[in-house]
Amino acid sequence: MERGSYKNIFVKEIKEREKVEGVFLVSKKETALSKNGNLYLILRLMDRTGEIEGRVWEEAESLAKGFDKDDFVSVKGWAVPFQGGIQINISAIERFPEDKVSLHDFLPSSDRDPEEMMRELVGLIRSMEDPYLRRLLTLFVEDREISRLLKMAPAAKNMHHAYLGGLLEHTLSLSRLILDVSRHYRNMNRDLLLTGAVLHDIGKIYELSYEKTFDYTDEGRLLGHIVKGVEMVEKKASMIPGFPEELKMLVKHMILSHHGHLEYGSPKRPKIPEAIMLYYLDDMDAKVQSVQRLIEEEREKDSNWTSYHRLYQRQIYKGQPRERTKETTPTGGAQEKELDLFSTLKD
Repeated sequence: MERGSYKNIFVKEIKEREKVEGVFLVSKKETALSKNGNLYLILRLMDRTGEIEGRVWEEAESLAKGFDKDDFVSVKGWAVPFQGGIQINISAIERFPEDKVSLHDFLPSSDRDPEEMMRELVGLIRSMEDPYLRRLLTLFVEDREISRLLKMAPAAKNMHHAYLGGLLEHTLSLSRLILDVSRHYRNMNRDLLLTGAVLHDIGKIYELSYEKTFDYTDEGRLLGHIVKGVEMVEKKASMIPGFPEELKMLVKHMILSHHGHLEYGSPKRPKIPEAIMLYYLDDMDAKVQSVQRLIEEEREKDSNWTSYHRLYQRQIYKGQPRERTKETTPTGGAQEKELDLFSTLKD
């Protein structure tokens, strides 16, 4: 993904003892007093590559009036070592115009193009045979607001697919899993499963806020995505003449039970085969993706293990770094031995 012309440096590119001039998003802003009783600012600056601490030591009170938390800011300063990492000692900071930035420069984003993902989703919906479920999902993707938010929303604030477009990416991943696994079992309602995959987290487009930093909305905190999802299904189904009541009940059950357990937030536990499959595949997709992303984010760290994962209460083994050896270097006799072995295997 290319950077905007105004974004001349990302957090990941900042090196110790170098001058820093760039635009960042303020995710934390606090004031504190030094040992001498002078006011200073503690900041957390972020972009799509990560976060970095910042300190304003001089003229902190006057500079603090020029921006707030969740503002985009233009920063000048120096990167200095701090507690085993790097922080920016900031000499100048001011609000940067929102209309001149791209949100994708400041929040992590899916590697996939959101329009491409939406086209894939529409293709899955068109493949459905049940006319009522196909029409129900069509009403969702044809709704301009829902479509716009679905292409932006993360699937979670922190744990899995926690980036712009993450909800749509997770939805498609789960749908593909369902298509594969459902073939293994008899008498599974494929269209009901696909409907559950598409709608199980649809309420997250309203549960989460993602215009700047990721957080929960008032609706998210008071109602949650499961309740919002059921409300949205009721509204759209009421627009389809003759929509079967039992079918609507089953779709709602898929949403209500997809967390699997009462203690995990599901008002109901899964009580039909399709809901059981949805729960397990949803849980697997979320866990595998979050572990893979943790490994990828910490690939360059000098350790065979990741940092401690709070959700799984363990570290994850990354594997030992692979070094090129004589046996794997594609030159001379070692290469010839590889080719001979490959020829034998083909025979």
